Amino acid sequence: MKRDMDINSVNHPCFNAKARKKFGRVHLPVAPRCNIQCRFCDRKFDCVNESRPGVTSGVLSPYQALVYLDHVFEEKKNISVVGIAGPGDPFANPEQTMETLRLVRQAHPEVLLCLATNGLGIAPYIDELAELETGHVTVTVNAVDPAVGAKVYAWVRDGKRVVGPEEGAALLIERQLAAIKALKSAGIMVKVNAIMIPGINEDHIVDVAKEVSSLGVDIFNCLPFHENSGSSFSHIKEPTKAAVTAVRKEAGLYIKQMTHCARCRADAVGCLGEEASEGLMEKLKACERMPERPDSIWDLPKETCRVTDSTRPYVAVASMEGLLVNQHLGEARELMIYGKRDDGFVLVDTRATPSAGTGPSRWDQLSEVLTDCSTLLVSGIGETPEKALSRTGIDVNVIEGLIDEALGSVFEGRSLHAMVRRTPKKCGEECSGMGMGCG
Repeated sequence: MKRDMDINSVNHPCFNAKARKKFGRVHLPVAPRCNIQCRFCDRKFDCVNESRPGVTSGVLSPYQALVYLDHVFEEKKNISVVGIAGPGDPFANPEQTMETLRLVRQAHPEVLLCLATNGLGIAPYIDELAELETGHVTVTVNAVDPAVGAKVYAWVRDGKRVVGPEEGAALLIERQLAAIKALKSAGIMVKVNAIMIPGINEDHIVDVAKEVSSLGVDIFNCLPFHENSGSSFSHIKEPTKAAVTAVRKEAGLYIKQMTHCARCRADAVGCLGEEASEGLMEKLKACERMPERPDSIWDLPKETCRVTDSTRPYVAVASMEGLLVNQHLGEARELMIYGKRDDGFVLVDTRATPSAGTGPSRWDQLSEVLTDCSTLLVSGIGETPEKALSRTGIDVNVIEGLIDEALGSVFEGRSLHAMVRRTPKKCGEECSGMGMGCG
């Protein structure tokens, strides 16, 4: 439904600076996957000492998020906005994102709904977002010139196709600008974030501001680059305050500026800049251990979301010889189960996979086999099993390489992006004989 809104009247602390000390927001971390690799990003899901996008203390299913939201509203009485900002991209995880928004809108019709996205995959969902009265969307646009974008992005995944820097940047920019147009046509308020990276795009930020201003964007947020030791840009230093101020001043000639950004985590709660509540973070972790999708969320008491020592500590691996992640899930007769220990990790079990020929129920059975596993590492997987396993909270990763290297990344909270298999192995594909799994 198209509607006009005054940015100075909405109770959204990011869009209206006057609201930031009175009204709070909560980000529901239901979207773990991402569809682009920014060179400045290294997502560490559980890092309580960092306040930046891509960081969270847990990842929830839509139903878990709804229970967690009850705890938030119980403790924080000033929450006006419920948003989804990762820890990946909401539309690299569209099913989880849209289901969460539907559940929240049904249970809490009074709240403002909000999303933060890179814009690559949002277009097919804009009509439903408008129907759900999702009033605010932030799109991160770091370049409007593919040559500049190629310096920012290592790759872009469009569906199952992964493309490199220049082609990927061109595709991403095209999708972003089209999405902004469509969002504004749907009456949705849009903020654009642009990360100012010294030596990369610092001289291009004003061009971004000009371009998005012409599309009717409501407010622009020039974010200074944040040093991240795990990223490709770990050698780059943050821009000076004077440099950021100068760029904001020039960009302000074209579009209203946001200058009070708090670089929110994917599980942020409360007013901007407010320290995280340890109690709510424990509740989030406890809700993560709940059933992923109970028969009836309305019959599930909040006490189910209690803090316990139980967890999903294991990682399942599909491997032909026990050295490499090199097997398609459909071909795996058994999975190797690894657990963490002080000096690294250890093989704790091998588990048979359900027999082929049972249809979709095969993957429901496998989900039950892996109830104590948070992660699955395979060299290939079909769409049906991936969706079925992801729905139960298992983080499915299609990668290639040494098992030890992959487990090190998982257990230490480091990104697996460097091991992502660019062309996922198909079921039945023969070994290439190169020693790194099937080609």
